[in-house]
Amino acid sequence: MMRLALAGLRRHRGAYAGTFLAAVLAVALLAAGGLLLFSVLTARPPADRFAAADAVVAGAREVTATTVTDKKQGKTKTKTKSERLTGAGTLPPELTARLAALPGVDGAVADYAFAVELTAGGRSVRGADHAPVVGHGWGSAALTPFTLRSGSPPGPGLAVVDADLAERVHLAPGGAVEVTTRTGTRTLHISGVTREALPAQGALFVADADVAALSGLAGPTAIAVHTADPAAFARAAAPLTGAAVRTGADRVRADLPGALPDYVAPISIFGFVIGITGFAAVFVLVGTVALGVRQRLRELALLRTIGATPRALRRLLGAEAAALAALAAVPGVPLGVAVAGLIARRFRDLRVVPAQFEVRANVGVALAAAAAGVLLTVLAARIAARRAVRIAPTQALAETAVAPRGAGALRVALSVLTAAGAVTVLAVVPLDGPLGMGMSFVSCALLLCAVAASGPPLVRGLTAVVGRLAPGAMGRLAGLIARAEHRRIAAVAVPLVLMFAVNATMLLNSALLGDLAAAEQAARTAPADVRLDVGAGLPLGTAAKLATAADVSGAAATIPTRAVLVRAGKPEDYAAQGLLATGAPALDLGVRSGALTADGLAVSTFLARQEGLRVGDRVPVWLADGFRTELPLTATYDRSHGFGDLVLPAVLVGAHDPRGLVATLALRTSAPGRFAGSALPPAAPDAPEQQGAWELMVAVSLGFTAIAVVNTFAIATAGRRPEYASLRLAGATVAQVRRLVTGEAAIAVTVGALLGAAVTAVVVGAFSLAQDGTLRVLVDPATYAALLGGTAGLGLLAGAAAAIRCVR
Repeated sequence: MMRLALAGLRRHRGAYAGTFLAAVLAVALLAAGGLLLFSVLTARPPADRFAAADAVVAGAREVTATTVTDKKQGKTKTKTKSERLTGAGTLPPELTARLAALPGVDGAVADYAFAVELTAGGRSVRGADHAPVVGHGWGSAALTPFTLRSGSPPGPGLAVVDADLAERVHLAPGGAVEVTTRTGTRTLHISGVTREALPAQGALFVADADVAALSGLAGPTAIAVHTADPAAFARAAAPLTGAAVRTGADRVRADLPGALPDYVAPISIFGFVIGITGFAAVFVLVGTVALGVRQRLRELALLRTIGATPRALRRLLGAEAAALAALAAVPGVPLGVAVAGLIARRFRDLRVVPAQFEVRANVGVALAAAAAGVLLTVLAARIAARRAVRIAPTQALAETAVAPRGAGALRVALSVLTAAGAVTVLAVVPLDGPLGMGMSFVSCALLLCAVAASGPPLVRGLTAVVGRLAPGAMGRLAGLIARAEHRRIAAVAVPLVLMFAVNATMLLNSALLGDLAAAEQAARTAPADVRLDVGAGLPLGTAAKLATAADVSGAAATIPTRAVLVRAGKPEDYAAQGLLATGAPALDLGVRSGALTADGLAVSTFLARQEGLRVGDRVPVWLADGFRTELPLTATYDRSHGFGDLVLPAVLVGAHDPRGLVATLALRTSAPGRFAGSALPPAAPDAPEQQGAWELMVAVSLGFTAIAVVNTFAIATAGRRPEYASLRLAGATVAQVRRLVTGEAAIAVTVGALLGAAVTAVVVGAFSLAQDGTLRVLVDPATYAALLGGTAGLGLLAGAAAAIRCVR
C-alpha cells in the first residue's frame, strides 16, 4: 500500500504540490507555536535578587479562592483558583525579629521593595530593556548581593544606583537624581555605584532610615533568612507567618510582581496560534486534497474495477497523505524554528515578552509538531475522500468520472450544527467583555465551517445570479460552465471566503475598539478645559494641590491600577482607575445609574451585568497588593473603553498600588494657559499582546489561504486540459480560452467575496451591537476595501496564471 501511495504521489506531484506546501506551513506553524509555548512555560526569571538568601518569607502575590461542592453519597469536590497580583503584599514589621529568633536562623533581613520613577538630567530613566526601577533599603543589598564599585553606602538624602543605571545616564558619586514615588518627589544625591546590575530591573538603594518616607509601605514586602536548613525553617516559620515561605529556585517569586517577567498573555496567544493553525490547516487541506482527489476519479474507478474496496481506497489516500506530510515535516520543522525566532523577536519589540526571552529548542516538541502535521493531513484526506471512494467501477470507462452523490444529509447536519453554534456564541457570550474578540473569531470559524459544509448549494444559487451578469460571449459561456460545475467553483471560492472573512473580522473588530476608545476618551474628558498627560507620574498629593488652586473650579485625577473580584469562586483581574474628583465635574464617565462618590465603588455596565451587581451592593475587592476591602457600589457607567471596568477611591489605590501615581489630570479652569503639560495621548485600547496576537493570526490565515487559493485554481485549471483542447479544436483562440478561464475566475472570486462579506457582516455587526448598541459593518472602509481588493486580486491573479500556463 505504501509503495502504491508513493507511486501515486510521484505521478500526481503537480496536483499535490499545493497540498505539500500547505502541509509544510502547517508543520512549521505548529512547530513554531509549540516551541514558543514550551519556551514560555519553561522560562525562568533572568535573575534572582534573593540569590544570597537561604529562604524568603513573602507577602501576598496572588488572590486565591476555594470552593467546596457537595457531591453524591456525601462526597465533596474542592476547587482552588488563583489570580496573580500586580503588586506585593506587606508583612508585619515585627515579624523580622520573630523569624530571626527561630532555632537554626543565623539572621533575617527585611526587604522593602517599592516602585520608583527616576529622572536624571530632565529625562525619565528606566533599567535595561525598559525594565522598571525598584527601590530598596541599603540593608537588603547583600541579599543579591550588590557590592559597591565606587563611593560609599547611602546616608539620609543619599542613594546608590546599580552599574547599568549609572552607565545609562552617566551617574557618579556626587551627582543627583529626582525620585518620584507615591509619597512625593525628592532629590537624592548619589553616594555610590554598585558593581552589579540585574537584567530585569533597575535598582536604587536608599538609607534604611529613608525607606518608610519614600515607599509609604506599612511593612516589608519580603524577609530573607540565612539558615543552614531551609526546609526545617520553612516548617517552623509557616504557622508563625501565615505567609508563603519560599526556598530554592522558588525564592525569586518573592520579588515584586512588576519586576518579574509576565508570561500569562504569551501563553494564551501561543496556545491560540496552535488552535488557529489546526483549524486553518484542516480547512485548507480538506479543500486542496478534495480537489486533487476529484481530478483522479477515473483512476479510483479503475482501482475499483480490479477489486479495490472503498476501505482500501481510503487507506491508499490516507497513506499518500501520511507520506506527503512526513516529507513536508523535513523542511517544515526547521522552518518552524526560524519562524519561532522571528515571532519572538517581534514580541520582544512589542514588549509582550521580556527582552531576555529566547526560544528553546526541544526535540519532543518538534516531533509532536511533525506528528500533528501528519495527523491533520490524514484527517483532511479522510474527510475529502469520503464520497470519492464510493465511485462505481463503471466510471473508469466513462469520458468524465463523476463522484457519487450522497452525504447530503451529513452536509446539512454539519452546516446547521455549526451555524447554530455561531449564533449561540454571538447571542449568549458577552462580546463587550474581555472574551469578545476571541469569541468573535470562534463564531467566524463556525460560520466558515457552515459555509464550507453547505458550499455547493450556496454557490449554485449565487452562480445562477452572478453568472448571468458576466458580459460578452465568453462571459456568458463562463457563467453557464460555472452553474454546471458549481462544486468546482465552490472548491475555489471557499478559500477566498476564509481569506476575507477571518482577516476582515479581526482587523475590523480591532479598528472598532480603537474608534470606540478614542470617542469615549474624548467624551469622558469633554467637560475639562485642560487635559494633561503627566508623563512619568504625579504623586496624588501634588495632584490634589493642583485641584485646589485658586482658578480651578473642578478636577479629576486618575491612577491606573488592577483590581481583583471573586465571583462564583473564581478570582478575575480587571483594569481599574483610582479617581480623585473635586468641584465641578471634569470627567464624564456616562453614569448610567447611581452617582460617583469619594468613598464608593463604580463599575462598568458590562461588569455590572456580567456579575449581577446593583447599586447598593457591598462588593469585596482585592487591590493590587492583595489588600481586601469591601466597598459600596454607588454607580455604574458606560464609557469604559480604554479606561477600565472599576473606579475606586484614589486614596485607597494610591496606598495599595506599587506605583500609585496619577497618570492623567483633567481640570476645569478659567486660565487654561498657565498649566504646563502635554495633551492626553490618543487612546490605545489594544495592549501590545493583543497587537501581537492579531499580527500572528493575520499572518497564519493569509499564509494558508494564499496557498489554498493558488493551489485550487492551479488544480482546477490543470484538470481541464482536455476541455480546453476541445475548445481549441473547435476553433477557439488562445485569447478566447484565457478570457473564458478568467471569466470563471471572476465568477468564483465574486461568489467568494459575497459569502465572505456575509460572514463578516454577521460577526462584525453582532460585535458592534454588543459594544454600544450601534450596528456597523463597514467599520473601517479603507481596510475593508483593501482586504476585498487583495482577496479579489489574488483570486484573479491565481486564475489568470493557471490559465496562461495551461493553454500556452
